Amino acid sequence: MKILVTGGLGYIGSQMAATLLAAGHTAVVFDRAPRHPLQSVPETIVVRGDIADAAALDALFAAHRFDAVMHFAGSIQVGESVRLPSLYYANNVGATLTLLDTMLRHDCLKLVFSSSAAVFGEPQYVPIDENHPIAPLSPYGASKAMVERMLADLFPAHGLSSVSLRYFNAAGAAPDASGGECHVPETHLIPLALQVASGRLASIGVYGTDFDTPDGTAIRDYVHVHDLCDAHLLALEFLGDQPGTHAFNLGIGEGYSVREIIDVARLVTGRQIGTQTLPRRPGDSERLVAANDRARRILGWTPRHEDIAVIIAHAWSWEGELCRRSCHRPA
Repeated sequence: MKILVTGGLGYIGSQMAATLLAAGHTAVVFDRAPRHPLQSVPETIVVRGDIADAAALDALFAAHRFDAVMHFAGSIQVGESVRLPSLYYANNVGATLTLLDTMLRHDCLKLVFSSSAAVFGEPQYVPIDENHPIAPLSPYGASKAMVERMLADLFPAHGLSSVSLRYFNAAGAAPDASGGECHVPETHLIPLALQVASGRLASIGVYGTDFDTPDGTAIRDYVHVHDLCDAHLLALEFLGDQPGTHAFNLGIGEGYSVREIIDVARLVTGRQIGTQTLPRRPGDSERLVAANDRARRILGWTPRHEDIAVIIAHAWSWEGELCRRSCHRPA
């Protein structure tokens, strides 16, 4: 199949592009971001552009007959979305609508969407299954929920089938350190903890120590990036037989607090990791843990990396690769 990967130079999108190629598919990456020097995505499959640009998308779809789209492009910071909601609605909702309209014009009617557990807001129960109410706390979560709603409306009206994959916390890196997480600025816990361990940062902020959890810090479910890529491949196969609008929660079904993650990072790296206690961030939920039974049963998805120490070890190898290259020398 020929698959368009929007945001394919990002953390998950770049790993997905490599996974598609390894599985024998043809991938075309469409992204406006600069290419990271250590990314394994071949330059020959990259097309520069913005999904908000309808003319650029029309030219892209005219040049390629895509069988499906995997949509990763968008803004991802919860805290930033609280400060700049218009940016998130423009990038995540408005630009996605432009993409969807282009797909319809070119008769491309299969989409796998990178959604988020942020659509659920503060959990009414844990673990969170697909029947949990949608009640996002942040504009970021609301933007993902709005796209899911658009997809639900577009199938009966136009026959656009979709799978929304609600990630909990994507983590880890390619086991061979050929790709991993490298946001600017970085806001995610595991890479920040490892930047402290490698000497690139002096300390890591712990946002909130007064949550109603055993150690007072927020609890999250961490899922390996390659397990997410596996789920996308399975979702693509699923759409071939099951038209409609579908959603699946993706996590390992185990929650770890911020302090537990930092402690495991200390053990994996053998390094000190200094912390700084800071106030809670707006839009942060107390506890997000997935019920992944539906993805296991219907998609046949089985996470291969459920040990949090292995997930962090893969990320640590990637951090070492970043530090060895001139693009990210330690300060």
